[in-house]
Amino acid sequence: MLIQIVEDDRALSSGIILALGEPDLEFIQNATVRSAKDSFERRCPELIVLDVNLPDGSGYDYLKWVRERSRLPVLMLTANDMEMDEVMGLTLGADDYMAKPFSLAILRARIHALMRRAGDQGAGACIYEEDGFSFDFGGLIFTREGKELSLSVNEQRLLRLFVENRGRVLTRNVLIDRLWSDGGEYVDENALSVTVNRLRSKLEDKKGGISYIQTIYRQGYMWKKEDSACSDERP
Repeated sequence: MLIQIVEDDRALSSGIILALGEPDLEFIQNATVRSAKDSFERRCPELIVLDVNLPDGSGYDYLKWVRERSRLPVLMLTANDMEMDEVMGLTLGADDYMAKPFSLAILRARIHALMRRAGDQGAGACIYEEDGFSFDFGGLIFTREGKELSLSVNEQRLLRLFVENRGRVLTRNVLIDRLWSDGGEYVDENALSVTVNRLRSKLEDKKGGISYIQTIYRQGYMWKKEDSACSDERP
């Protein structure tokens, strides 16, 4: 699970990571609203620990921005132990709220509770939108210009890997390992090529000539719209 910690107190942010201390967790640390948005757009987290008071704005503003894009669980942190602050956070869509100072052990327990809830309800999934696409990985609804796209399970998993790592090259070995480890059917080299080509054909813009899944020669694949030194030749 990928957890985003938006907290300008670096020591506290690192302390939260140490308190959780589990090998299957990944973390993104951000100290500002702007950097948090940039990180979110590069790779959608599955849970957010969010401070209210940030150098360039309010955590409430970031919470509203997130809620326009995702139902993922958010735990708010604040130095203000005031009822109105808690009410505002919960009204805007926070799932839990803790006032500083707090026990890291209690924080860990609350984060674990949110993680279980996210797993049970699929609440952590993001909705990705671009160029008329809408990919709801929680509800498993994939559309283009309002028309539903029929995607197989492996195509759905592959699509999520691409959009969560857009701008990065994913090698064939990485894709095979991730598809299999994420609970999909075993995928070999040939099956991966077939799945990539089928997904690409369902997504590409016939009129505009846009290929969203591009092949990077001798490297792998990348989710990228812009024309570049790419080739459809198998890497």
